[in-house]
Amino acid sequence: MSYQYDNKYPSDFEVKRDIVEIGRRMYARNFVAANDGNISAKVSDNTIWCTPTGVSKGYMTEDMLVLMDLDGNVLKGNLKPSTEIKMHLRVYRENPEVNAVVHAHPPAATSYAIAGLPLNHAIMTEAVMGIGEIPLAPYAMPGTEEVPNSIAPFVKTHNACLLANHGALTWGRDAMEAWFRMESVEHFALVNMYTNGLIGHANELTCDQVDRLIERRTNSGISTGGRPLCRNCGADGVPACVAGKCSSGCQSSGGASACGTSTCGTSSCGTSSCSCSEEDKQDAQMVAQIVQQILAKNGYGR
Repeated sequence: MSYQYDNKYPSDFEVKRDIVEIGRRMYARNFVAANDGNISAKVSDNTIWCTPTGVSKGYMTEDMLVLMDLDGNVLKGNLKPSTEIKMHLRVYRENPEVNAVVHAHPPAATSYAIAGLPLNHAIMTEAVMGIGEIPLAPYAMPGTEEVPNSIAPFVKTHNACLLANHGALTWGRDAMEAWFRMESVEHFALVNMYTNGLIGHANELTCDQVDRLIERRTNSGISTGGRPLCRNCGADGVPACVAGKCSSGCQSSGGASACGTSTCGTSSCGTSSCSCSEEDKQDAQMVAQIVQQILAKNGYGR
C-alpha cells in the first residue's frame, strides 16, 4: 500500500529500502553503537517512514519500520518509534522542504559536540560548498521537547547541527542526501581534529574565497548552509583586523590567527595574540612529526 499523494515523493518501497541501507552503512562505519541512531523520510506531505526503537540499525529489516504522521501518530508497524522522533518531526514542521532526517553519533563530530565546539571555520572548500557551517545546539534532555526546541533555530538556514553532549543531526531533500551530509559532517570533524588538534595549525580560507564558494553553492541549488568563519584578508594577504583588537604584526601565514572576527579570536597555536611563539611552533612541528611517523608505520604515504 502506498501513502503517496503525488509524484513529489518517492514510493514506500524506495524510502524503506533507503532507510535500511543507510542503517547498515551507519552501523558499518561506527557512526552508532548497539541500538543508537534513527532515520526517517517522507512519503507524503504528512507521512514518514522511520526506524523503530530498540533495534540495531545494522541488522534492521524493512518490516521493522514504522509509518507515522507529522503529528506523531503511528499509522502502521508492529514496533514503537524512538522517543527521538520528536527531533525529526520538528525538522519537518520547521522546514517543509526537508524530506529526510538522519541522527547518529559519529565519533569525531560527537567529540566536538561533547567539547561544546561548533564546526564553523572555513578550512575546506568541499565543506563550505557541501555542508557549510555546522552549529552547536545547546544541551537538551533526551526524549523531551527540549531537544526539538534546541535544533529549531537551525533547520531553515543550515544543513546539519551538532547536539551538545549527544551527537549530530542532518537533513536533506531525500534520505541519501541526509546520509551523505552526515558523512560530510564526520569527515569535516576528522580533518578539523587532525589539523587543529594534532598538527596544531589550519590555514583558513579568506572571506573573499568563502564568498565565491557560497556563490557557487547557491548557484548549484543549495540555499542553506550558513557562513563559516573566514580569514578577512586584504589584497596584500594581511588580515583586516576589526576595531584595532589585533596586534599590528598579525599576518596571514606562519601560524597567525584568523583575524576576521570582532575579537580576533584565539590563534591556531592557542595563544591570545596573533602570532605564535617559537616554543609553540616547535611543539606543533613535533606533533606533526609524530603524526607522520604513525602514518608511515601504518603504511600511509608509501
